[in-house]
Amino acid sequence: MIHNERLTATLDGEFVVFLIGMRINRPLNLHKWLPVATAMPRMIKELYKQPELGFIHAEMWFSRTIILLQYWRSMEQLIGYARDRQAEHLPAWKAFNKAIGTDGSVGIWHESYAASAGTYESIYVNMPSFGLGRAGKLRVAVGDRQSAAGRLSARENE
Repeated sequence: MIHNERLTATLDGEFVVFLIGMRINRPLNLHKWLPVATAMPRMIKELYKQPELGFIHAEMWFSRTIILLQYWRSMEQLIGYARDRQAEHLPAWKAFNKAIGTDGSVGIWHESYAASAGTYESIYVNMPSFGLGRAGKLRVAVGDRQSAAGRLSARENE
């Protein structure tokens, strides 16, 4: 459903924005990049089934560079999942290092950001529920919330 009004998003408490992805450097080396690309959806499926791990929501884009945007409750829970020997992540990481390592065929990256009230802002117009608006709650952006500065100061006062 497309929301035509001007909306902003909130997520109660502190949270983590985690960006992770891969870049296909040698597209003809399907045997190198396909296992990496298929590992990501397995991890997300596992995480949605176990909300107690701290995972909240993810959005994914596919192109030569695959990007996965994730929201987590805390940095500790994100790191805990990455280190969990029973989870999908470590076997995928080990397989990447064994099959690809630093041969240049597939690039991988990630960035992590901690957020709290007053440190983030968002706006959505003519969009379905998306990103932070899907991980948290959407509400109409009114009054002083029409600007990024207004949305940021409103978060500080919540």
